[in-house]
Amino acid sequence: MPLTTLTDANFNAATRNVAALILITTGNDKLRSDFKTAFTKAADEEDGILFAQVDPDSNSAIARRFDYQNKSLLILCYRGEALVRRSRPWASDLPDFIGQLRDALAADAPPEAEDEQAGEAQDTALVLDKPMDVTDASFEKEAILASHEMPVLVDFWAEWCGPCRMVAPILDKLAAEYAGQIRVVKVDTDANPTLSQLFQIRSIPTIAVFKTGKLIFMQPGALQEPHFRQLIQQAIEVEVPADEAAASA
Repeated sequence: MPLTTLTDANFNAATRNVAALILITTGNDKLRSDFKTAFTKAADEEDGILFAQVDPDSNSAIARRFDYQNKSLLILCYRGEALVRRSRPWASDLPDFIGQLRDALAADAPPEAEDEQAGEAQDTALVLDKPMDVTDASFEKEAILASHEMPVLVDFWAEWCGPCRMVAPILDKLAAEYAGQIRVVKVDTDANPTLSQLFQIRSIPTIAVFKTGKLIFMQPGALQEPHFRQLIQQAIEVEVPADEAAASA
């Protein structure tokens, strides 16, 4: 299908329930010609993904929302949430971004009646009794999408960080104790700069919690075990409608 033009007026409605690749560009902001050709070609060939373009000069709200800085910007967006952003994108970025959206669509699809056993196996896979290491590539599946099944606690950490090492054994213990009620995942900020930039991680450890695909808590600093227990219990009990909750990193 042809490229869709998004504006401040139609952006939320157009992106709320879809997988989308959104290009923010004036056309004269160092947009690579090979990327523009590949993006237009993919829009014609790919089904089930919204390919859209935004003129930041005419749509200041979108420009501010994604911090457009006079350089072409590609946003990977799923159900209204920006998952990844790439300044001055390359044509070689497109297959990976499209693949991530395909994975998100597949993971979010309801199981067919004849696939009940496979669905049960997938539910079992969501249960972790120890923290899982996630990356720029796996975060969307293992944290954001998984949080539709149960809350996901994310530990943004680094190997050199002393307070991070203090938090680690607490999270090991609680991941086992609350297995099946909450998932605990870890993001090495040094090895995953895209996530660090996306969530504006400036101090580690930083603890975040997602539920129904929404960020409901984020705080820097090494929490003590009682505080972690209180946070986990609140995350389990709180009601967060997927279509109403709002949060920002």
